[in-house]
Amino acid sequence: MRFVAEVRRAAPIALAWGIIAAVSLVARPALAQVTLGNEPASVALDAGAFDIIPGNHKDSATAGLFGAEYRFGDLAYGFNPFVGGQVTTDGAAYGYFGFGIDVDLGPNWVLTPNGAAGIFERGSGIKLGSWWEFRTGAELDYRLPNQSRIGIAFHHMSNAGLTKENPGEEDINLVYTIPLH
Repeated sequence: MRFVAEVRRAAPIALAWGIIAAVSLVARPALAQVTLGNEPASVALDAGAFDIIPGNHKDSATAGLFGAEYRFGDLAYGFNPFVGGQVTTDGAAYGYFGFGIDVDLGPNWVLTPNGAAGIFERGSGIKLGSWWEFRTGAELDYRLPNQSRIGIAFHHMSNAGLTKENPGEEDINLVYTIPLH
């Protein structure tokens, strides 16, 4: 029974990495490159679902998720730092900072692996075990002619074993990024 729960928990993570691998294999290798210094500062708005694998924990239930990020643009060595915040429909809040690295998969497609850390307030939803949480994931965007982007992001959040309780959660979001020219 525990094995089935673990498989259900791991399935979305495996799916996300499978999609990332498939996109990477389909993209022509000559077009893939790390972008250095090309992205302006921007604001990203997102909406999606938090804790998309409910039932793995006694207090888990999928909730709506809304967020905003300020992305500083390419500052050094391809790192794109950002600060942001998210809230859920069950009252949770997460304020964070982190960085991503843009990988161009062609003239319009951009894959951005990213990581962040920040302060988490539970609300009435899932108990993640700590007030300090880490978030890792990736965003796949289509760059529009005006340099704005529309895409999908998948993230995993957990306290990385800082406390005995570390259930983690996965979320998926639609993202719209507006460049600040």
